[in-house]
Amino acid sequence: MRKARHRAKPTNEIRLRHLTVDEALIKLDRYLNSAFMAGLSQVRVVHGKGTGTLRQVVREQLAKHPLVSSYRPAGYGEGGEGVTVVELAPR
Repeated sequence: MRKARHRAKPTNEIRLRHLTVDEALIKLDRYLNSAFMAGLSQVRVVHGKGTGTLRQVVREQLAKHPLVSSYRPAGYGEGGEGVTVVELAPR
């Protein structure tokens, strides 16, 4: 007999720094689905500054993701260019 796994409510932030693009996109998609199902309305995606490659592909993915209503670069004091703030679609 298997025990049911209890999943904790996701936090309002996901960290993708130091992941490959493929790893980051898979993790991002799973996280967005989980955050949406948990009823979160806004989340932070921490992709780091680096060369900008991960930031670019994350934002391209957010632009076409069905659960994302909008996104913006984080402002001063929110993480700046290393973070993207995402508004999830209403449930």
